[in-house]
Amino acid sequence: RGLGDVYKRQTAGTSSSAEAQPFYVNSPYGITLAHNGNLTNAESLAKSLYIEDRRHLNTDSDSEVLLNVLAHEMQNLGKTKATPADIFEAVTAVYGRVEGAYGVVALITGHGLLAFRDPNGIRPLIFGKRMAPNGGTEYMVASESVALTGSGFSIIRDVKPGEAIFIDLDHKLHTHQCVEQQEYTPCIFEYVYFARPDS
Repeated sequence: RGLGDVYKRQTAGTSSSAEAQPFYVNSPYGITLAHNGNLTNAESLAKSLYIEDRRHLNTDSDSEVLLNVLAHEMQNLGKTKATPADIFEAVTAVYGRVEGAYGVVALITGHGLLAFRDPNGIRPLIFGKRMAPNGGTEYMVASESVALTGSGFSIIRDVKPGEAIFIDLDHKLHTHQCVEQQEYTPCIFEYVYFARPDS
């Protein structure tokens, strides 16, 4: 593709196998990300990622855009090992750049599991827990409750709009309201399209 084509990105991607989630970037730490949603400013973000952040994108997926925004903000921390507070700081910066609807789950190598939801709560995101065979606690995050209950997890609650949760390698849950909830506008289509009657 030519340089001019690098900015002509779709906001949701295509059915190409190259755009199948999760997406992975190796710097920093190694981050794997999946997301449900649409970024309304994906094209301008892709341009700024390329020109200002010096990050190359391989697809037209807004999930890859979101992953690279998160990776850039994590890298800006300048830390070999990030604390939960550092990770929440990076997510707060992501909220400052990303516009649209999103429920995100990301695995950060050597750190833990991160999840966050758009400030308007447009996309659903819920988490739960269960006892592990070794007596510890396991957590799960999903778009709908039936995924949790069907796997033997009890529901804790919805991730709040503008909130991030982080489960570290010791299975400790950390939560932080990164930005204030804006007008709560959940998408009814999500509940009709994704949810089973028992969810």
